[in-house]
Amino acid sequence: MNLPAQDTARALQGLVELLRLEPLEHNLFRGQNRDVGSPAVFGGQVLGQALMAAARTVAAGQSVHSLHGYFLRAGDKTMPIVYDVDRIRDGASFATRRVVAIQHGQAIFHMSASFHKREGGPTHQGVMPQAPPPESLVDEHLRERAMAERLPERRRAFLQDAQPVEMRAVDPLDPLTPEPRPAQSLHWLRAAHPLPDDPLLHQALLAYASDWSLMRVAMLPHGLSFNQPGVQGVSLDHAMWFHRDFRFDDWLLYQSDSPSLAGARGFCRGSLWSRDGSLVASVAQEGLIRVRAPA
Repeated sequence: MNLPAQDTARALQGLVELLRLEPLEHNLFRGQNRDVGSPAVFGGQVLGQALMAAARTVAAGQSVHSLHGYFLRAGDKTMPIVYDVDRIRDGASFATRRVVAIQHGQAIFHMSASFHKREGGPTHQGVMPQAPPPESLVDEHLRERAMAERLPERRRAFLQDAQPVEMRAVDPLDPLTPEPRPAQSLHWLRAAHPLPDDPLLHQALLAYASDWSLMRVAMLPHGLSFNQPGVQGVSLDHAMWFHRDFRFDDWLLYQSDSPSLAGARGFCRGSLWSRDGSLVASVAQEGLIRVRAPA
């Protein structure tokens, strides 16, 4: 059963407001938190907010082309986050920013981001993988909501809320007992409703959503899930490259794989494609994945 449109619209507006940070002082911004059912602040939220903070300090006509972030400490969901932007360099074509996210007087995340003035030139890209259209697939939030009684309590509470981002897996998993399969995944994602014509907002929302499922692909060969007792997963770092213009309120295909899991660290990478076959962004992430034996 679909959730009322006004509920998902409210959820998306709440996420947009979450990304529009409060200016505190020159180069200082403050952001609030959204509980997504995880023990700590969701990493994608910090990523999107840090990008918004950095972009608020660059000249008009320059847009982000890459970012590299490290998650240093778990974020406290009950406290706002302060973002301190360092204007490393302003050039004619490029600008570089460093952002530190702070809670309780300590850095919980830091990011370097580079902004580029649009230029022309030669272009090429890879080939978008084949995938069924998103209209033929089931929304992941609604699919998990239908089996909420099987999931942990903190997850159940999250599933009762409308979600701002739609995700539809091409080959969905059982969230508690996933069968082992190759470390590859395809799913569609987009904002649940139309968004303003603000390219930065679309980029920040994609950064937010890109962290939602990427680490899970490293668990696929092992039949592991975050919902299983004893399984711990934490993002260690996250990098993105933005290649072409896109809208996050149009469907994007998220293609991901994990070439390595070793030493409790899973390496994952992703490509994001628009429906017309354009490669709009690339992602890479390493995450900590631990499986603790029952006490």
